Amino acid sequence: MGNIHISDFDYPLPDDRIAKHPLDERDKSKLLLYKDSSIKEDIFLNLADYLPENSLVLFNNTKVVQARLLFRRTTGAQIEVFLLEPITPFDYVLSFASHTKVIWKCIVGNLKKWKEDELTMPIPNSKSTLCARKIRNLTEGIEVELSWDDTSLSFARIVELCGNIPIPPYLNRDADSDDKDRYQTIYAKPEGSVAAPTAGLHFTDKVFESLKGKNIDIEYVTLHVGAGTFKPVKAENISDHEMHTEHFIVKKSTIHNLLNHKGKRVVVGTTSLRTLESIYWLGVKAFVGKLNETLTVSQWEPYELPNNVGIVDALKALESLMINKNTDYLAASTQILIVPGYKVRMADALITNYHQPKSTLLLLVAAFIGEDWKRVYKYAMDNGFRFLSYGDSSLLMRNE
Repeated sequence: MGNIHISDFDYPLPDDRIAKHPLDERDKSKLLLYKDSSIKEDIFLNLADYLPENSLVLFNNTKVVQARLLFRRTTGAQIEVFLLEPITPFDYVLSFASHTKVIWKCIVGNLKKWKEDELTMPIPNSKSTLCARKIRNLTEGIEVELSWDDTSLSFARIVELCGNIPIPPYLNRDADSDDKDRYQTIYAKPEGSVAAPTAGLHFTDKVFESLKGKNIDIEYVTLHVGAGTFKPVKAENISDHEMHTEHFIVKKSTIHNLLNHKGKRVVVGTTSLRTLESIYWLGVKAFVGKLNETLTVSQWEPYELPNNVGIVDALKALESLMINKNTDYLAASTQILIVPGYKVRMADALITNYHQPKSTLLLLVAAFIGEDWKRVYKYAMDNGFRFLSYGDSSLLMRNE
């Protein structure tokens, strides 16, 4: 990776090309089609026309939580507690199901104004109060205990009542009432993300209906998108960049479907692709006997592990592990960094938006379609496509 320079993945992005708000209709966004090095365009509503019959389309069904908790001190100072990931209980599902207190890793805005005292906030539609207590500083963030005395309220409900939706910083605006609905995919279920898997924002019931008409199967994985997704690459050499860690869940039934499906795999979004590639590498580790109890894929492991293990062998090793553990799902974490030179194994096509210059997401696109990423982005720029989270879409077919 030593010869990959982030400055080679820069392009001019004027502010007026960043979509600040979503379109009125999700599926009316523009769709760039890249196949066999040729480029054309349509609208997202017609996506199914361009997918091979009998494909398997894989989505990330994570749900964005209202992770921004704004506390106001008696002095008038506002302190923002931004939820990153659960510590106690460690499991996302258990944390959101808690009814008295939880401990989370957080980013705290205006931290210097938070002395030793508790922060409090009245919980809307309740006589209860939400309390935040600072426990200790972490390497990246603060450990914060959140507690409340109304045991009828789960933490999921607390966040819904007290929190604000965390829209991306580059929108340069406050969240409005539309964002609560539109910065969320229509199929979002397990709560845990602080950023939406935005490739999925274009999907509507109409689009799903059209997929059925082509005998296309649907499958879901869950990767909770962390704030690190917006972390800029500051190192010029990518080998000096530390990738953020994200948590994901895959069901045994999904592994089974991946093993038995004979058609093309179409992956919706960079988070889904990172999850599927991480699943493959967990399988490789299981196959070669290197998988320990902490199911993780570190940043450079995919470049160091044996690269000749077939997909079927890797997935069967993972399926056997789940059968032996008598579990229906695996909860794991990944730090995978997909850069040019990486061989994508788990996807034939990628649906994705347009990403920030000099970002790891742009590196992933370059790994997927090679140097043609420049042509794709130039076409999008020259033809009025909207960029970033609320922007337009693309369907990129991997060159065989």
